[in-house]
Amino acid sequence: MGPLPEETLKRLAEFDTPTICNAVEDLETRDPTEGYMGLDVKCMFPELGRMVGYAVTATGRSTVPGKPPKGDGFAQWYELVEESPRPAVLVLKDVGHDRHRSCHFGDVMGTVSVKLGALGLVTDGGVRDIETVKEMGFRYFAAGAVPAHGYPEIVSAGLDVTISGAQVRTGDLIHADENGVCVFPPEIADRVIARAEEVLEIEEKRRATITTPGFKAADLRNLS
Repeated sequence: MGPLPEETLKRLAEFDTPTICNAVEDLETRDPTEGYMGLDVKCMFPELGRMVGYAVTATGRSTVPGKPPKGDGFAQWYELVEESPRPAVLVLKDVGHDRHRSCHFGDVMGTVSVKLGALGLVTDGGVRDIETVKEMGFRYFAAGAVPAHGYPEIVSAGLDVTISGAQVRTGDLIHADENGVCVFPPEIADRVIARAEEVLEIEEKRRATITTPGFKAADLRNLS
């Protein structure tokens, strides 16, 4: 399918990521244990707000000793970004032998990414240049900060990857905020929005019931 209307992406961004996750779960298009990332992918800049965009995937490594042969992996990846609907979200799976010391992105790569229409990066590896990248408005969802980059290398671009338990395909929608990262196909975006609105209504009714005077634990059995 082609790019979603801009208004659809704006509507998705009106909901926090837990609400989007609840909505996707309720649609029963996949098992509820799938489609979201775990504790090792953290929102580095929560003040920049929610991120909604199209995934552009790659695998990379930076902790293999010895300079790698010159390749064009980064160019291949960014060519896919140019071809992607806007806005793009870079999604990088670390495949090196020492992921917790890896570092793939800093202010130079951030500048390239912004120039080519990317909102941010999702990776289970490391990032750096925290202050300057935040000033760009480029979002980091990563395992953490690492000061040195080693030998950054893009091994493959455009393939399906699994990051922190979530499979991501190029073209999937990424919805992320300070709570974490959710992934789902763009074909269900309108249904997700409709269900997210219902989720908020249901949760508001539940909170109202819980805060009613005289509410007891036993009343949880009748909470719907």
